[in-house]
Amino acid sequence: MTLDELNALDAESAQRQLLRCCGSRRWAREMTASRPFDGVETMARTGDAIWSSLDRADWLEAFAAHPRIGERTASAWAAAEQSGSGVASADARDRLAAGNRDYEARFGYIFIVCATGKSADEMLAMLERRLGNDPENELAIAAEQQRQITQLRLGKLLDAPQAAKGL
Repeated sequence: MTLDELNALDAESAQRQLLRCCGSRRWAREMTASRPFDGVETMARTGDAIWSSLDRADWLEAFAAHPRIGERTASAWAAAEQSGSGVASADARDRLAAGNRDYEARFGYIFIVCATGKSADEMLAMLERRLGNDPENELAIAAEQQRQITQLRLGKLLDAPQAAKGL
């Protein structure tokens, strides 16, 4: 899809496409209403501005749209992003599963990490380290991870790597 094609979509179709990038319906609605974008950098900046204006419920909705780290998924984007966990040892997969359960019990939402380019061991170390965070700080960290994922996915949506420069 090109930026011009995204700009030309009807609102429902645009929201559906943007939800592929970020699972917050409010974010997708506000992004749709912000069109037309005059460039991918403008779109990326708008995405960040909208994301930072959202509240906890919107962030949690976005987090919930992701599979757990290490779990199989039908989403090609999520599978590619988490490819480092696919080659993990059985021990690392077991530890990721246990860590995911501990994280959800502690914080009330899935462990979210921008997994692109990270090995299972790196993600596991991040998960274990973040389990020690206080809830308020962890929510901010998780929100930043979602922002990074969203930027990468905007680039994938438009097949435009420059859209991910906002990382």
